Amino acid sequence: MPRTKSAKKALRVARKRTVHHKQLKERLKGLLKSLKRGQINPSEVTRALDKAAKRRVIHKNKAARLKSRLTHLPQKQSKKKGK
Repeated sequence: MPRTKSAKKALRVARKRTVHHKQLKERLKGLLKSLKRGQINPSEVTRALDKAAKRRVIHKNKAARLKSRLTHLPQKQSKKKGK
C-alpha cells in the first residue's frame, strides 16, 4: 500500500485510468469486429485508432499496423467471396 500522500493519489489516478483505457480498448475491439462484418466505414475505425494512439491507450505502431491491415481487408474479403 502507498504511504505518502502523492503515492496514494497516484494509485487513485492509475485505477481510474485503467478502467477508462479498458473501456476504450473494448470499444476498439467492437469497432474492428463490426468493420470485418461490413457494418461500419473504415474511416471511423481509423479515427478511433488514431485517437487511442494519441491518448496512449495503444502504442502508435500498433495503431499503424492495424490501419495497414484495414487497407488490405477489402481485398481479402473479395477473395473469400470468390472461392
